[in-house]
Amino acid sequence: MTPISIVAYLVLFATVAFLFVLISLLLGRLFRPSAPSPQKLEPYECGEPAVGSSFVQFDLRFYVVALVFIIFEVEVAFFFPWASVFGKLTRLTAPSFSSGSAAICRQLDIPASAMPAAQQEITPQSKSSASDFRRLALASMVDIVAFFAVLLVGFAYVWKRGDLDWVRAHRGLPSGATEKMQQS
Repeated sequence: MTPISIVAYLVLFATVAFLFVLISLLLGRLFRPSAPSPQKLEPYECGEPAVGSSFVQFDLRFYVVALVFIIFEVEVAFFFPWASVFGKLTRLTAPSFSSGSAAICRQLDIPASAMPAAQQEITPQSKSSASDFRRLALASMVDIVAFFAVLLVGFAYVWKRGDLDWVRAHRGLPSGATEKMQQS
């Protein structure tokens, strides 16, 4: 495929998607019933009648806690590929190489020259391969420890700053200011 045909397919796909959404919205607008009433025009809030204005400012702590959770939750996802590679490397460092070690080496993109020999034929090259695998496993362990240390530094910073506390103390405000904040 040429680059022009790829772009043409992408433009065609985007156009069809846009038209599909537009036609669906227009058909919904044409065929839906329209019977406005005072009850239907009221803001809906979990089955309860609305109290006050709908333009209420939410406390930022909800958003901060949600963002901190998302940041650390996404970072934990980076542990899974590392754990897979580390597990395969530690299997290769075992004193007895199994028949599946060649498949593991292929999965890790290790060249055939570095693949370990069978257990019956332990050669100096296979011993050096095992030590290479140990060094690679150690390097991957150091990498994940450094990654985890960065996560812990970020967690300590957020904790020290007080973003994990649900009720924060207001420091440096003049007397009476906290009472005004609680009333509003």
